Amino acid sequence: MSRRRRKSTTAEDIISVVSLLPWWGALLLGAVSYLVFHALLLQTPPPVTQTGEVISQAFLTPFYAAGQIIAPLLCVIAAAVSFARSRHRGRLFQSVATSQAADAVNQLSWQEFEQLVGQAFKLDGYSVVENGGGGADGGVDLVLRRGNEKFLVQCKQWKAFKVGVDVVRELYGLMAARGATGGFVVTSGTFSNDAETFAQGRNIRLLDGPKLHALLQGVSKGKDFAPYPSLVSSPACPVCGSRMVRRTAKRGQHAGAEFWGCQRYPECKGIVK
Repeated sequence: MSRRRRKSTTAEDIISVVSLLPWWGALLLGAVSYLVFHALLLQTPPPVTQTGEVISQAFLTPFYAAGQIIAPLLCVIAAAVSFARSRHRGRLFQSVATSQAADAVNQLSWQEFEQLVGQAFKLDGYSVVENGGGGADGGVDLVLRRGNEKFLVQCKQWKAFKVGVDVVRELYGLMAARGATGGFVVTSGTFSNDAETFAQGRNIRLLDGPKLHALLQGVSKGKDFAPYPSLVSSPACPVCGSRMVRRTAKRGQHAGAEFWGCQRYPECKGIVK
């Protein structure tokens, strides 16, 4: 008989959310929470005129007193979790990146696979937000940002199967819905011919097992990873000369039309039809 999963407590939920921050961010949040609750505790209560107000003040004072202790404590625990998780990602990345076996990622769990991919993009200069999906195939797993551009990542640790076109098409739809510049589908396996054909001409980069291994080894040696080498032939921005990326108009009379936009947007608003 399968066991029913234990429902998490409020404290566990808070720690889980705060631990998504960098460890120093969690500590900073803890300091801010202490100052807020401490200020509320020291403020002079207004004169009471009704019984309900008396009861309310009698409840709030111990609540503020407990809050200035409990909230920072939860943030400190979350910071410890975040720090331990970061150390684990670093060790995991070094272990796989320095391995000479191209299939080293196949030994990882799907959670470790997502952490590995996120760490690789982080080392390449992206800021990374992990969605912490609910399963091995759950939606967008990572959200990357570099400057003002956003990229979506789906991780598919499919060792024995090819990733089909449906996965790539789903990501493309999410990119349009969330206003992302581009996207990545990363797998330890391979992609079907239909998936590779669909990705051509779109801002979607497909990374199979060998390409992922090359990425890991490259960023571990400090080499820059060009996210869209297929777009090297894109036109130069007529305003600043930077590389341009393919975009889709989301509003106005040209909604749905594709155009070339400067990768430095919104600093540079150069476009080419």
